Amino acid sequence: MSLINADQVVLDLAADDRHAATRTLAETLVRTGRCTDLAQFLADVRTREETMATGLPGGIGIPHARSAAITEPSLVFGRADAGIDWGAKDGPADLVFLIAAPEGGGDAHMQMLPKLARALMKKEFRAALKAATSQDEVVRIVEQEVSLDTPATGAPAAGPAAGATPAAATSAAATAATTGAGATPATPAPPAATPQTAGGTAYPEEGGTRALQLVAVTSCPTGIAHTYMAAEALERAARDAGHQITVETQGSAGSTPIPQAQIDAADAVIFAHDLEVKDKGRFAGKPVVDVGVKKAISDGPALVGQAERLAAQWREDPERQRAALAAAADRPAGADERTVGVGTKIRQWLMSGVSYMIPFVAAGGILIALGFMLAQLAVGEQGAIEVVQYNLTADDATNIGTSFDPLSLMSWAALLFVIGGAAFGFLVPILSGFIAFGIADRPGLVPGIVGGAVAVQMDAGFLGGIATGFLAGFLARWVSSWKVHKGVRGVMPVVVTPLLSTLLTCGIFITILGRPIAALMEGLNGWLEGLAGGSAIILGLILGAMMGFDLGGPVNKVAYFFATAGLASVGAATDAPQLTIMAAVMAAGMVAPLACALATAVRPRLFTEPERENGKAAWLLGASFISEGAIPFAAADPVRIMTSSLVGSAVTGAIVMGMGSTLRAPHGGIWVLPLIGNFLGFVLALVVGVAITTALIVALKSRDRSLAAVESVATA
Repeated sequence: MSLINADQVVLDLAADDRHAATRTLAETLVRTGRCTDLAQFLADVRTREETMATGLPGGIGIPHARSAAITEPSLVFGRADAGIDWGAKDGPADLVFLIAAPEGGGDAHMQMLPKLARALMKKEFRAALKAATSQDEVVRIVEQEVSLDTPATGAPAAGPAAGATPAAATSAAATAATTGAGATPATPAPPAATPQTAGGTAYPEEGGTRALQLVAVTSCPTGIAHTYMAAEALERAARDAGHQITVETQGSAGSTPIPQAQIDAADAVIFAHDLEVKDKGRFAGKPVVDVGVKKAISDGPALVGQAERLAAQWREDPERQRAALAAAADRPAGADERTVGVGTKIRQWLMSGVSYMIPFVAAGGILIALGFMLAQLAVGEQGAIEVVQYNLTADDATNIGTSFDPLSLMSWAALLFVIGGAAFGFLVPILSGFIAFGIADRPGLVPGIVGGAVAVQMDAGFLGGIATGFLAGFLARWVSSWKVHKGVRGVMPVVVTPLLSTLLTCGIFITILGRPIAALMEGLNGWLEGLAGGSAIILGLILGAMMGFDLGGPVNKVAYFFATAGLASVGAATDAPQLTIMAAVMAAGMVAPLACALATAVRPRLFTEPERENGKAAWLLGASFISEGAIPFAAADPVRIMTSSLVGSAVTGAIVMGMGSTLRAPHGGIWVLPLIGNFLGFVLALVVGVAITTALIVALKSRDRSLAAVESVATA
């Protein structure tokens, strides 16, 4: 499969800014049929740019994204002789690669990312691109470095074989680098000097300098390009210094952990990361250089030099290693967490559970909604609910399988209903399990999930799941911190911790916490079921205002959690108030970005050029229920934007609750409109809220602009 062709090369790229340049490059993908929706792809690239600037030292820009609008992995090259600001500290970029990957492309489709990242670290590759005189020449240069592998049937995966010799590892490193995952050793030529020994490890001499065994981990927020560019930079720097290094790339294509034996033999460790290193405890007792991923890209030799100095200090003072190992053994689980406030930690743990629960909510809710839709088509709306519920309660999955009729809509409806109901059954255990996981890491999973299942059995609902999640997390962390005999340490994580923490969590919940929380949950459900008329509208007003207040911040997340968690208790009901709450929260969350987009369209002179560009992306973000699409506007003008958003979102939430629209899907925006009950009421509420917010934004900005003009004349 060809990643690039002559039509995807722009040798005279000229644009006012990087967004215009990205559009020019992306348009070539539309012309070659590799991009089906230009606006969506540009929005995905913009979202990636907001996560971290993609300008790199040396005049390089690498805008990139995985997108549903891309049909096959592709590269577009642009050469901008005048340079374009891409966010790098050392100046504008003159070499730009737009990297486009399908959203669900898998590991094979991500091969190009580490390959291109590593190629861009080579001076000769960049020089060849700058000197190229034709589009075909650029294609040849790129294809020599970047291509997708087509392994032979039955062939083993590329990469160094276990136990490969240092000499063999050199060529294996280049092969492993193309897989986009795994630990990739970079090995210098075998030294001629006789190995010496220090601290039990052999160190060959090279030019009077001890050759070291180094290991490293690289990662970035999206794990696409910076991860692999940092790996290449470290490998080249270590090779130039005469050392051996193995880099574990914790990127989007997955990672293969460095063998523990290799870590144990290493002289020093380099972490170049913007995400927490996975299983950091593997490296305990080693001198560590810990920096951000961009530091490795811009100054790999300095990091290798720092590792050299640390390794020398530790060789001269063996007590450093013993002290580090003792400190690691004494450190309780979670001690490496960054220092943040208690409230922030609680929110992070809670949202950890919610983030893992939402896919189950989406799958279960949408499948149940589709089941109802098919049942209505089959027998009409009257009686459809009873028929589908009968199939769920009277026929288990086995009976549906044996009596399934592919030509019957009711059979399909019942099938979807059973699968959706099964997915819903996991909501509370998953919520509980991953709250505990956020607190105690893997030791919290077993007590958290089992505790969540017990909460379901006791009718404690999502409140019980929250309680068991926090209880299990803290108990698992406490048990994991016990100082035990070294003979017991091996069975602590697999036997002792899950056994004791599960017993304590479930025992405390069943005997002490379960019944009061179940009663509280029953009271909450009773209150929600009693909502009608004015009380429902007031609740919608409050939830809508919360969604529009901080646009993805803590208050917004509280309202969203209340809505999604409520879905866990609705089961197969079709008129539960929780479904209306979900619809109100989603509609309110769509208001601000859509209103900002509309305001930039109707009164563009009130906004800066970057804001007008953000407005174009905000259309798609708002329509997809991504409230964060309004954040660039709120950051530039917080009082006017947040005030307008709060009012419009509150009105939308109130209208949805008043009109009784319902929704089972926790996300999706306009893409799940067919699944919304009374979707005309939902759309009406959204239109009214967007109109109010837009009018307020325009009015407030126009008033202040007029006041500023009057003051300017008065002082002239």
